[in-house]
Amino acid sequence: MHLHVLGICGTFMGGIAVLARAAGHRVTGSDANAYPPMSTQLAAAGIEIHEGFAAERIALAPDLWVVGNVVTRGNPLVEEILDRGAPFTSGPQWLAEHVLPGRHVLAVAGTHGKTTTTAMLAWILERAGRRPGFLVGGVPTDLECSARPGESELFVVEADEYDTAFFDKRSKFVHYRARTAVLTNLEFDHADIFPDLGAIETQFHHFVRALPRSGLVVANGADAALARVLGRGCWSRLERFDAPDGWTAELAPDGSFEVRWRGAPQGRVAWALLGDHNRANALAAIAAARDVGVAPGVAIEALNAFRGVKRRMELRGTPGGVAVYDDFAHHPTAIATTLAGLRRKVGAARILAVLEPRSNTMKLGVMKDELAASLAAADVAFCYTANLGWDAAAALAPLGSRARASADLDALVAAIVREARRGDAVVVMSNGGFGGIQEKLVAQLGRPLREAAG
Repeated sequence: MHLHVLGICGTFMGGIAVLARAAGHRVTGSDANAYPPMSTQLAAAGIEIHEGFAAERIALAPDLWVVGNVVTRGNPLVEEILDRGAPFTSGPQWLAEHVLPGRHVLAVAGTHGKTTTTAMLAWILERAGRRPGFLVGGVPTDLECSARPGESELFVVEADEYDTAFFDKRSKFVHYRARTAVLTNLEFDHADIFPDLGAIETQFHHFVRALPRSGLVVANGADAALARVLGRGCWSRLERFDAPDGWTAELAPDGSFEVRWRGAPQGRVAWALLGDHNRANALAAIAAARDVGVAPGVAIEALNAFRGVKRRMELRGTPGGVAVYDDFAHHPTAIATTLAGLRRKVGAARILAVLEPRSNTMKLGVMKDELAASLAAADVAFCYTANLGWDAAAALAPLGSRARASADLDALVAAIVREARRGDAVVVMSNGGFGGIQEKLVAQLGRPLREAAG
């Protein structure tokens, strides 16, 4: 069968394409922009990508169009598909119908930490010899791909609350029929489709309602919004992390922590990952893995070898003695958490934060008043303001001279290079390609040293 995936370079839809290719289908796709790591993964899988959504793409005549939620009514190719009566489905629906039947689905949901926790869980199961299938919204460094069908009954999936497609406004995760569900945390996000936090809580309630009574919910015990969700009903077994009666751990100054289950020590995680948020993610992954028979000690041993996910505090280089990190943070809470973890790592060294407010929520300016506070841990904050409908300079005014804003990417790069000095840490935060700014910084920050050496 020939499948053509619309929005193929998104992390989820790219994973769908990889799974379809592994199942023996011919897979092609269309997208507006292609950038690593997904473009690299798709090329390695031999998947042909067409740029743009021109109506003429209808001539490809696949057996099925698999539609991502990035495309909307008015998209030329979507309109042609509808006019022709061509067969189409959504990515989550295709996954539910062609990959998940008969599997024990472990689904990881939440506003923050989904990708990293999903990667941790898949890695734990892999190291335990369970040969899981998985679909992660990023590329785990250790597993080297974002998706694979697996060789066992286990399938780990990143379970997003964003809507499914232009024709299906349910959250993606309702399609997956999970048996083990992780709820990392819950905040207001996706202001383009949800009017308030209560609307998102309702979607999570629907997710929990679909779990079997023999299933397990692993929930953040310190999260008030999740407490409200579970207060509306939980018909499955429940384990909490960051709760006295569940999974706990206190972060040590070196980033390690001893895992405890109801007060009983289970082992110590000692790794290179930053921040208290990753400690919480680890507890969730350990609990979920135990539900399918992996002992906490085995899970902890796997996590000690876990190297993270590309674009999650990924060190891209140290040109000129400046450490350049790439991170996916785009929500004020995630930005603050990322900077707190980096501050713990670098101590008194300067942090230069470089932000692209690219998500639909950020573009709408819904959280602009929280932006300055989220960047407070940075010594200097740079903000890329192209395509924003609000005044970023005004929003960042509380930071005073520590804030710099520019709508010109090259000018922004030049300003960062002028500001940076040996020993600094530069962290680039965006949920998109950010015009390749990471590569530009690595190249230009290293140039003075190369010229001096020459």
